[in-house]
Amino acid sequence: MFLRYGSSKINQHSVHPDWCLISDHTPLSIVIPIIDEIISTSKLLIQQKSEQENTFLEEVTSSFKNFDTSNITNKEDLEFMVNKLNSLVDQAWNKNAKRSRITKHSKKW
Repeated sequence: MFLRYGSSKINQHSVHPDWCLISDHTPLSIVIPIIDEIISTSKLLIQQKSEQENTFLEEVTSSFKNFDTSNITNKEDLEFMVNKLNSLVDQAWNKNAKRSRITKHSKKW
């Protein structure tokens, strides 16, 4: 059985000696709940060596160059700046990326 050690489900099993046929092994059954998972069928991407990639890189580079980091004096200021940079990169990505469907023939990278 492949269960996480210490799982409460490990003790909720059933042994079925009456299901035993010609084997001397007794079947064991366990019910494992499975949660619904949303699987994305598309993703945002930017094609390599495209105009969108160049625009994205220009926007991100410009944002980094124009970013004032002189007033970082503590951990909270640093976290704020990092989050702001992350937001700027996300905005540039969403602006320049296009939605692509994920298929069984899609590359993994």
